[in-house]
Amino acid sequence: MSATYDLNERPDYDDVLQKIADYVLTFTVQSPEALDTARNCLMDTLGCGLLALRFPECTKHLGPIVEGTTVPHGARVPGTSFRLDPVKAAWDIGCIVRWLDYNDTWLAAEWGHPSDNLGSILAVADHLSQKRVASGELPLTMRDVLEAMIMAHEIQGVLALENSFNRVGLDHVVLVKVASTAVTAKLMGASREQMLSALSHAWVDGQSLRTYRHAPNAGSRKSWAAGDATSRAVRLVDIAMRGEMGIPGALTAPQWGFYDVLFSKTNKDQALKPEDKQRFSLPQDFGSYVMENILFKISFPAEFHAQTAAEAAVTLHPQVKDRLDDIDKIVITTHESAIRIISKVGKLANAADRDHCLQYMTAVPLIFGTLTAEQYEDGFHAANPVIDVIRDKMEVIEDERYTREYLESDKRSIANAIQVFFKDGSSTDKVAVEYPIGHRRRRKNGIPLLEDKFRTHLATRFPAQQCDRIFELCKSQSLLEGTPVHRFVDMLVI
Repeated sequence: MSATYDLNERPDYDDVLQKIADYVLTFTVQSPEALDTARNCLMDTLGCGLLALRFPECTKHLGPIVEGTTVPHGARVPGTSFRLDPVKAAWDIGCIVRWLDYNDTWLAAEWGHPSDNLGSILAVADHLSQKRVASGELPLTMRDVLEAMIMAHEIQGVLALENSFNRVGLDHVVLVKVASTAVTAKLMGASREQMLSALSHAWVDGQSLRTYRHAPNAGSRKSWAAGDATSRAVRLVDIAMRGEMGIPGALTAPQWGFYDVLFSKTNKDQALKPEDKQRFSLPQDFGSYVMENILFKISFPAEFHAQTAAEAAVTLHPQVKDRLDDIDKIVITTHESAIRIISKVGKLANAADRDHCLQYMTAVPLIFGTLTAEQYEDGFHAANPVIDVIRDKMEVIEDERYTREYLESDKRSIANAIQVFFKDGSSTDKVAVEYPIGHRRRRKNGIPLLEDKFRTHLATRFPAQQCDRIFELCKSQSLLEGTPVHRFVDMLVI
């Protein structure tokens, strides 16, 4: 009679964990394009965070857990007077930069927003820079921040290329937590063993379900989920650097590891069959590919799968604005990911529900010729019942070419087309937009608009002279890279 037992031989750290750690500890950023794009990403991310401070539903989350807390060398939250411990500062910064869903995006088998990692990066870098200066050491510079951003983008983006977390119901912020854990561990001076320990705990942590992004539960948690992930990353690094042991088989442990519990096709009590087991695919080495190819949301504060739909709708606005009552149907031709993630019919419960609804994000610019953050709010929606009338006339269909080219590495299009049909049998042209203005293929046209967007967002928080100083510094690659982090953040506080 054979005994049943678990073989208690502690393994080496999982290969994926080791690849991430070795990349962060040894990679040297040499790509001028990646550094330039990271600088633009920094501007856009901070600008969107400043704009979010106009919304009370966002600002109610900010500040210390215990009112009046004083933190020596505390990290600052841009656009505010808060000085917080790095864990809460990461939460707050991550919250504001993601609140309006208006900056960068990465689309692949999994999608997400690698700029979310700035929450942990900037909080930790600001705190450490102040602490070093107080101890007579050299501060961290903004070059360190840009390099950390490039590596965080790369970790999150490469893991997303062929691994779909949404298909097993997990939210993409798991990748924010992992990427932030790796790069903040480096900033904090972690050894390889400490970094591996922290990474293992990031995967073992309970992971967020995507339900708060989808009908019928879509809500504002999706706007602070990234802040929560970056905050947790900083906490896990702190735990690991206090000497906490790691969990080497966090991903691969039979029955109890991440793969078998959360990533495989079944999660039943019986042993998984070989064909049910799923493992991460890493189709390419870590480098600077993701930052070089990142997508910017320049024109619209809208979920990225709808960016080109909104652009097409603005183009059609002059042809339909005076014929809204004559519309028979509207056909939106799109890609499979958009249908799965943001196509919704029926009542929309809140702003977070609306900014993840393809039909809403198409209807508003068709009717008004614009799509702004304020147009998702309850008051605007209630005052304009025509929006839901137009939504009800929409038909969403898939174009297989759009779906295919969405995933092709040399294209990565995010295509949508719109055609409006009228009751008299006439119709508009079918307006198709395959690459949004924030795509790498449209960088030349997009970056000046991104800079204008940054200046506009700065002006929502700071006087003109201060806006000019911040903008001029951010425009200069060399001056920005050489600026101490704490001096840079000094310019961003109230």
